[in-house]
Amino acid sequence: MVNKILLIATRQIGDVLLVTPLLRSLRNAYPQAVIDVLVYQGKGEILIGNPDYNNLISVTEHPCFSEYKSLFKQIFMRYDLAISTLTGDRPLFYAILAATNRVAIVPPKHWQNIWKRLLVNAWTELDDLYTPTVVQNLRLADLLNIPRCYEVVAPQLADSVVILDKLLPFNWQQQDFAVLHLLPLRHYKRWTLVGWRELVQYLTEQGLHIVLTGGNAKMELEYIRNAKLNMPNTVTNVAGKLRFADVARLIKTSKIYVGPDTSITHLAAATGTPTIALYGPTNPQKWAPWPSGYNSDTPFQRTGSQQINNVSLVQGSGDCVPCHQEGCDQHRQSNSRCLEELSSVTVIKAVENMLFTKAKCGKNLT
Repeated sequence: MVNKILLIATRQIGDVLLVTPLLRSLRNAYPQAVIDVLVYQGKGEILIGNPDYNNLISVTEHPCFSEYKSLFKQIFMRYDLAISTLTGDRPLFYAILAATNRVAIVPPKHWQNIWKRLLVNAWTELDDLYTPTVVQNLRLADLLNIPRCYEVVAPQLADSVVILDKLLPFNWQQQDFAVLHLLPLRHYKRWTLVGWRELVQYLTEQGLHIVLTGGNAKMELEYIRNAKLNMPNTVTNVAGKLRFADVARLIKTSKIYVGPDTSITHLAAATGTPTIALYGPTNPQKWAPWPSGYNSDTPFQRTGSQQINNVSLVQGSGDCVPCHQEGCDQHRQSNSRCLEELSSVTVIKAVENMLFTKAKCGKNLT
């Protein structure tokens, strides 16, 4: 009998969001169980307001001895089942500490990592090219013989409306507006400021208010403030002022959302709002936002701009796209030519299709 489960998701914020279909599958299959989620410190906030787990346990990305000791006390043999959604050594080590029954995603077979298959009760092999992350996680549900739930679950908090009422200078529940998220975590995923300005101009001409979202990092706040200087003074900047549940409520109420390859774009897709996702080096077959209401294995192909349900994926052009590298210079601060050359005309056309054409379920625009 499974009474306590530890789900290990020690990666970045977007990755944590993409384990929510597995988390909901677990909750549906084990409604009375205590389900805890182990995340990196500061990366689990996107689960606050998610009803499917009981406790959030945090660990730093590079724990010292005392932090390992503290985590050991929290999880050692306290669970009936441990589930690792990652192939690394430490996630599996945490699973070994937590429970005698363990399932995990493991790396492709090689003599150096064969031990990982021997220390779990069941495993599924990582496919980093063709299997969407949501589906890769759900293969763990298959190992447990429980039904899959494909829904990426956006967090909800009851006081989000009050917070948004105080922050927004217009009647956001009655008037049309668009949400734009300008800055991804990695430089190589950025679109151009010129493109954003031209898109804002177009949306403003359509009578939409514009709301800019973002995190609270100093660099990001400065970037968005500088970007806003060349935009109409009607643009509202709420960067750094909202929780993830507030952002989800804001986007859900909006007319349309536009953003790059970032956790907020995945969150936008989960709300059901028409979502324009700007992709360059990243392989969309693996990492595209999961469309709301999509219940099959592969929504997006590797190449081409595509629309599935509420998500329109706009891909930069080039024979190398998607390279699945960190930009043209293969490091996180690199530029990506495919995104630098992505014109606002292309993005605006995708926005027009979403705003003024009824999106047909499963329709491919390539």
